[in-house]
Amino acid sequence: MDYATEYNQKLVSADEAVKAVQSGDWVDYGWCTGTPDALDKALAKRTDELKDVKVRGGVLLRPLAIMEREDAGEHFTWNSWHMSGIERKYIAKGCAFYAPIRYSELPRYCREIATPSDVVMIQVAPMDKHGFFNFGPNASHLAAVCERARTIIVEVNENMPRCLGGFENGIHISKVNYVVQGENPSIAELGAGAPSDIDKAVARLIVEQIPNGACLQLGIGGMPNAVGSMIAESDLKDLGVHTEMYVDAFVDIAKVGKITGAKKNIDRFRQAYAFAAGTKKLYDYIDDNPELLSAPVDYTNDIRSISALDNFISINNAVDIDLFGQVGAETSGIKHISGAGGQLDFVLGAYLSNGGKSFICLSSTFKDKEGNLKSRIMPTLNTGSVVTDTRTNVQYVVTEHGMVNLKGLSTWQRAEALISIAHPDFRDQLIQDAEKMNIWRKTNK
Repeated sequence: MDYATEYNQKLVSADEAVKAVQSGDWVDYGWCTGTPDALDKALAKRTDELKDVKVRGGVLLRPLAIMEREDAGEHFTWNSWHMSGIERKYIAKGCAFYAPIRYSELPRYCREIATPSDVVMIQVAPMDKHGFFNFGPNASHLAAVCERARTIIVEVNENMPRCLGGFENGIHISKVNYVVQGENPSIAELGAGAPSDIDKAVARLIVEQIPNGACLQLGIGGMPNAVGSMIAESDLKDLGVHTEMYVDAFVDIAKVGKITGAKKNIDRFRQAYAFAAGTKKLYDYIDDNPELLSAPVDYTNDIRSISALDNFISINNAVDIDLFGQVGAETSGIKHISGAGGQLDFVLGAYLSNGGKSFICLSSTFKDKEGNLKSRIMPTLNTGSVVTDTRTNVQYVVTEHGMVNLKGLSTWQRAEALISIAHPDFRDQLIQDAEKMNIWRKTNK
């Protein structure tokens, strides 16, 4: 059978395809920009017919139709591998929950441990002449999800970038049960605001530590993007990319010729990533670009892959850090913010890299809802806060007030170092707190 004939035989409407979902099912919505659109709307029409449908996905960039109703939680439960702002609102409604996991472990979990998905619904690029639907910028863990699924439904979006270069970045028509021609919405964008003066101050300190030929991983947020902007304006050259998430900053650096990948030990001349999200500028750049390498997250985030790359530079954000060096990047107390992602993998992998360095960056302060200035460097993390990076693994910590290397420091040295980069208004109180916890030497005074 030729692929076009098979395609037409499997082509159905979204309303017809979602009949595959039954009460009690596990349904996988893919990941980030691959989250279904037409299928989601069609499934929402069946809300009153369904109970206890457990939906998995992550990094939502658009609200879900199945979650619009006030009673959504009585019918659907959203289970996220990594939360966005949209998903935090669903938590508040009581119909969403975070699934803690190191992102690098997700493909194996899907293949060996997880309850197999009864139905998979994902947006994909149009089928190519070889019968493959590309996952777009979402290789992530999708191949692993599909391997054990009962029913696979692809929603074709002509605007989906075709992301090349790696492996496990698409699915063949022979493995698909239903094809739905979507409404071709524009790919959801994730913008980054202009960097603040604090972001620029932190970025300046980090860029000074990056050598020519370094391999970069940037997290999401203002500070990593500020680092990217400064790198684009710097004299650095022959940089490489091996990252979990491909963001706009990499496009800016690449377009001025600073990314060549010539010094990479593996995947030479290629920019490797597990998923991408940003503006249309990014989607246009990664579309059909053979320089990029779209690969599953158990490759990009594998500590062995990261550590194999010389001069690996990992740059990630944090919510807060305590005087013991414990980094919280997922929650603030019991309030959930994002997820573990690959931060710890890159912290560990960068340190094992020859010449590698990992940086955790954060502003020294923030303002609470009442407008009060609070320190992000704390005596201990807030009750209920989740530790993302344990104190034994943290290397460089950077605020706008300086940079310190915590690796191997004793408790009093850590406290001293972290207080030195805290906001001046909070240093005296932090010293008093450290004294009460017996991690401050009297001679420090």
